[in-house]
Amino acid sequence: MTLNRTLPHRLKRFNPFSHASFRTLPTSNTPPHRCWAEINLAAFERNLKRIQAALPADVRYVSVVKADAYGHGMPQMVRRLMQSGVDYFAVANVNEAADIRHMGAGWPILVLSPLLPEEDALLIDYDLIATISTLAEAERLNAMAQARQTTIPVHLKIDTGMGRLGVWHQGARALLEQIHALPNLKLEGIYTHFSSADTDRDFTRLQRERFLAVLDQTDCTGLLIHADNSASLDSLNDDSPFNAVRIGLLQLGVPPYPESMLGRVAVEPVFSFHTRIGIVKQLPAGTDISYSRTHRLQRDSRIAVLTAGYGDGIPLELSNTGTVLINGQHCPILGRVTMDQTVVDVTDLEGDIAPGDTAILIGKSNGAEITTTEFSQAAETIPWETLCSITKRVARVYVGSRET
Repeated sequence: MTLNRTLPHRLKRFNPFSHASFRTLPTSNTPPHRCWAEINLAAFERNLKRIQAALPADVRYVSVVKADAYGHGMPQMVRRLMQSGVDYFAVANVNEAADIRHMGAGWPILVLSPLLPEEDALLIDYDLIATISTLAEAERLNAMAQARQTTIPVHLKIDTGMGRLGVWHQGARALLEQIHALPNLKLEGIYTHFSSADTDRDFTRLQRERFLAVLDQTDCTGLLIHADNSASLDSLNDDSPFNAVRIGLLQLGVPPYPESMLGRVAVEPVFSFHTRIGIVKQLPAGTDISYSRTHRLQRDSRIAVLTAGYGDGIPLELSNTGTVLINGQHCPILGRVTMDQTVVDVTDLEGDIAPGDTAILIGKSNGAEITTTEFSQAAETIPWETLCSITKRVARVYVGSRET
């Protein structure tokens, strides 16, 4: 028996090397956004001006733009920061630092995290500032710089109670002396990090006292001294040795802790999170909704299926608890959030809705608002994680123009 191995036309094998395989869709056929984050650049620029105006004249603005500028898009945000005249950038790793350096020379860039040994040379290649926590790091960088016949600028981090990076505060003086003895390292700054600025003022005060004790034993002339961030700026007074502050979330319009000094600056939200309605349908009372049947309709209901899910950054924790805004009204999420869709109850929604209409996950709609903080609280997380968890398949749409 002879088998016919010829494929039907509809099953014809795809040849990735054929010229037809490289045809580009015309622009008019570009698919519309099913889920997108809108970044308001004009609001961002206004925030920067207000923060800069609130800082004492002798305090340097260190802009923290790690994790793709908290999910906002590093290139677009860094360009505005450069135009606004911030003093420093701070990032998590050398890859992020290299992206900034490709955008412009001259700005000091502090790498907050430890370097892997194979990354050390990139400090020189991209003119970066390293964070030192241990003598082993200092000696390794000094040897590399010596081999390259150059000097590497460094900041020493002091562990005052975070229990993560930094030399333990009681051993800081010894490490400072050892760094000064290494000829190819140049100490340019000293800093610490508060672990509980939002929840424990007493422990934050203890951390501050430990850090100040280290500084009292140190000649800080010409050094950048920083501890505070958007959450805690109580140390910025006339007698303070602190001359820099790290600003991350606040510049993006999310006051981490409103009671802090800069938390009182009137910043505007920069980020909003949108999706669309895929279908609208009627279901009878008693119908189970979504995976694992975690919700059962108690009445005949009208539901809308949104074209976004946890694959876009809607947390599973919003299942049966969160809401979205449609036509300015809060519509509860029903059942488990799925990878690509989310079901919401629109039974009580006033007015007509149809496939293609917009639903707001974070942002404003007809006078109603879900803030990033509210969204995060409903998901039992923090704004930092919320913003960093919006996935790559969510388009970032930039609106607003540079203000003059």
